[in-house]
Amino acid sequence: MTPSKPDDALSRLEYHVLLAMADEPLYGYALKEAVEEESDGALAPRAASLYRLLARLMDRGLIEEVEAPVDTPPHPGRPRQYYGLTSGGLGLLTAETRRLQAAAALARDRLGMAERPA
Repeated sequence: MTPSKPDDALSRLEYHVLLAMADEPLYGYALKEAVEEESDGALAPRAASLYRLLARLMDRGLIEEVEAPVDTPPHPGRPRQYYGLTSGGLGLLTAETRRLQAAAALARDRLGMAERPA
């Protein structure tokens, strides 16, 4: 059984999905591609998993459905659903980024990997 996580904790995939939306709203397949690219292929969400994750992020108030960007050409199939960060999502993403930066700095110090002056 997987231990539950606090409401403000982000999984690795959740973090990368929110990070992908930091610049602009994206639709599902574009999110999948961005996450794969930005994680150097370490994360490759399947469509069904990604859409369940998006639903959970919406339930938590971290993302919301938004209008397609103005310059977006129409899609020949079903209309694409775009998702964007809420202010709460941006705040949590920022806090998690700071936490990761602090953890990385601590690890560099403990492992003797501190940056040397140029």
